[in-house]
Amino acid sequence: MRTRLLCSLFLMTLAASPSFASGGGRPEAPPPSSPGSAPQSGEMKTPRQEAEGWYTNAYDDVAKAKEALSAETPDPKKAEKLFKRAIDRAGRALEYDKKYYEALNLQGFSWRKLGDYQKSLDAYAACLRIEPDYAPAREYYGEALLENGDLEGAQGQLVWLKRLRAEDLAKQLEAAIAAAPEALKNAKSAKPEAKPEGKVEAKSAGTAPGGGE
Repeated sequence: MRTRLLCSLFLMTLAASPSFASGGGRPEAPPPSSPGSAPQSGEMKTPRQEAEGWYTNAYDDVAKAKEALSAETPDPKKAEKLFKRAIDRAGRALEYDKKYYEALNLQGFSWRKLGDYQKSLDAYAACLRIEPDYAPAREYYGEALLENGDLEGAQGQLVWLKRLRAEDLAKQLEAAIAAAPEALKNAKSAKPEAKPEGKVEAKSAGTAPGGGE
C-alpha cells in the first residue's frame, strides 16, 4: 500500500512539472534552476531570488504557450500573448541579474516562436557571450540561424556542440541541418570559399558570439 501511494505521488509530481506541462518531450526552454532556500516571511529577497521568481513565471508562460499551440484546437493568439509576456518577465529577471543567461535563452526561444528572428538571434548571442559553453542555447541558436537561412552559422553551432560533447543536442541540430531545404544547401555550396577581411558577424561565426548581439 505504501509503495503504491509513493508511486502515485511521484507521477503527480511529474505531471505538474514544466517539462511535462508542454505535452512531453524535450522542453524548448530550460526549466528554472533551483532557487535554494526561500526567504522567511518578512525577509527581503536577494536580487537573484527576485530574478529566479520572474524567470520561473516566464518559463511557465512558455509552457502554457506550447500547450496552446499543441491543443486539439490550436490557439495561436493565446500563444502569442503568452510568448510576449514570457519575454517581458524574462526581461524583469534580467533587471535583477544582468548575467542571467538562461533568461536570455528563453527570450531567444520566445522571439523565434513569434517569428522575429533578429531579436531571437540577438538574445541567443547575448546569452552565449555570458556563458559560451551553454549547450542548450548553442542548439537553439543553431536552429534559429538555420530557420533564418544561415546554414553556415548553424553548422558552426554544431561544431561547438560536438566540442562540448553535448551529443543529444548535437544530434538534434544535425537532424535539423540534414532536413534543410536543398535550395539553402545549394546556395551555401555556391558561395566562394574566400571570405573578405574584416569583422565576422556573430551569426556566421562558429565561435562564441562577440561584438553586436
